[in-house]
Amino acid sequence: MKSVYKYLFVMFGVFLCYSQEDTLNIGDKLYKEDQIYISTTYNLLGNKPNNVSQQGFSTGIHFGFIKDMPLNTDRNIAIGVGLGYSFNSFNQNLLISKDSNDNFVYTLIDGSSYTKNKFSNQLIELPIEFRWRTSTPTEYKFWRIYTGFKLGYAVFSSSKYKGDLGAFKERNIEDFNKLQYGLTLAAGYNTWNLYLYYGLNPIFSKDATLNGNTIDANALKVGLIFYIL
Repeated sequence: MKSVYKYLFVMFGVFLCYSQEDTLNIGDKLYKEDQIYISTTYNLLGNKPNNVSQQGFSTGIHFGFIKDMPLNTDRNIAIGVGLGYSFNSFNQNLLISKDSNDNFVYTLIDGSSYTKNKFSNQLIELPIEFRWRTSTPTEYKFWRIYTGFKLGYAVFSSSKYKGDLGAFKERNIEDFNKLQYGLTLAAGYNTWNLYLYYGLNPIFSKDATLNGNTIDANALKVGLIFYIL
């Protein structure tokens, strides 16, 4: 995973070398905006079961490409449809392990008994956005508000634990919902844009239970998003 973060950091630096000022043609009335996006988020769990808490910093890195399709002659209102990839981790006190029958079991653990406990997933995502901005054919610094919907499909999931019980990792957790979807909002000026994601369905399926109750926790993500032509 460290190599992935290093790759994304290098890729982000390369993209920043190309500004919209260089790519917009003066007087080009058929311009488009914001084709590539890179986002980093702080991940939270909503609708947590009683006594489930988060510790440490839970991160997310998201990147992809969006096709910008203007809807008016000024080209400041558009629809965006794209394809992306998302890495997410959640540090918390919900232990994911297996019983003697290879079924996943969920238990709460005390903070003093472990040094690492997290689950993570990787998703292929389909973002769909309604876009409003103050751009013009010659103005590459502008305000934007993009609202939308994001559909994700989990291609990999895992959990890691290190503590008094030992050190172990579970992969491809079947109790995770393969489909993840939620509402998105991106708003800001020029390079710096606030990004919000609110998951509309639980991370876990109904097969995942804690003390006999389903785990209905959903994903909440808050961070920054960068758009590049």
